[in-house]
Amino acid sequence: MSLKAIAAVLGLSVTTVSRALNGYQDVAHETRKRIEEEAQRRGYRPNAAAQRLKTGRANAVGLVYPISASPLGGSDFSDMLLALDHHLARYEINLLLLADKQQQSQSTLTRLLRSGAVDALIVGHTTPEDSRLRALQQTSFRFLALGRSDLPSTYAWFDVDHVAGSQLAVGWSLAQGRQRIAWLGSNENSTRVRDRRQGYLTALGDVAPYAMAAVTPSRRAGYHQTREWLAEAPTPEVIITDCAVLAEGAALALQQAGRAAGEGAILLAGWEGLPRDAILDHPIAAIRQATPHQAGEQVAEMVMQLINGAPPETLQTLWQPWLQLPA
Repeated sequence: MSLKAIAAVLGLSVTTVSRALNGYQDVAHETRKRIEEEAQRRGYRPNAAAQRLKTGRANAVGLVYPISASPLGGSDFSDMLLALDHHLARYEINLLLLADKQQQSQSTLTRLLRSGAVDALIVGHTTPEDSRLRALQQTSFRFLALGRSDLPSTYAWFDVDHVAGSQLAVGWSLAQGRQRIAWLGSNENSTRVRDRRQGYLTALGDVAPYAMAAVTPSRRAGYHQTREWLAEAPTPEVIITDCAVLAEGAALALQQAGRAAGEGAILLAGWEGLPRDAILDHPIAAIRQATPHQAGEQVAEMVMQLINGAPPETLQTLWQPWLQLPA
C-alpha cells in the first residue's frame, strides 16, 4: 500500500501523508489521526530506511550472549527471549541475538558500535569483572546488563537477588533440623553463580559446609556428584543446587539409592526447581524468581526507557526470589 493511495482516499497530498506518518509535528492533530487510522487499516508500514535517516535510529536492540553459556539453551531463557522480542515488537523494535565469542568479545562490541545496527545492547551472562561492561562504560552507548558485576554500577541492569534466594533454601534446611548441607553448583564464571554460592555460605553462619562442588551444569554432572556424596559417611542431609539440570541429576541419584523418601530421605532444594521437561516426580524446595514472561517484559520496558533518554543509573531492578516448598 503506497502513500499515494492513502492520500487519494483521504483527499490529502502525498507530502502531508508522508510527513504525518514519519512523525513531523507540522501536521494538524486531527489530520494526523485520520492518516494513522487509514494507514493502520490498510496495513501500511513506513519505509524503514527512510525512518532511520530521519530519526537516526536503527529500530533494533542487540542481545550479546556468550555462545558457551549453558542457560542460552534452557527453556526459561528461551521463553524470556520470546517475551522480550514480543514486547519490543510492540514498539516496532527488532531483537537481534548476537553471538559473543570469548576470544573476540572486544572486536564484536567495537564492530557493533561502529555499524550503527542497533540502538542499544543487552549484555547477558555477566561476570564479576566483565570486560564487555567495562568497554561499554567507556562509551556513551546505551546498554543494559542482565545481571550485575563488581564494576561501578553506573549502568542499567536487571537482576535477581541471588544471595537472598540461596539463603532462603539454607534457612529452610536448618529449620528442618538438618545441618549437613551440601552445595551442588555450576563451574561457570558468572556473577550469578558466585552470588548463589555466597548466599549458601553466608546463611550457614557457624554451621560448617558439608561439601561444595563446582561442576559442569548438566544432569550427568549432578548425578555423578550426588553418587559420590552418597558413597561417603556421613551422607549429606540436604543438597542445594544452583540450577535445574543439576537438581534433576541429583534427584535421579537419590531415587536410585532409595534416599528420595522415607526415614533416610535426603532433602533436595534448588534454583528453578526441576526442569519443566523433567521425567522424575521428585519433591524439591524450589527457589523461584520472576517468570520468563515477566522478566522479558520488564527488560523490554527498561530498554525502551534507555533508548528514550532515561539516565542509566535510574534503570536498575533487583527482583526478590521466594521459596516454593514441596507439596
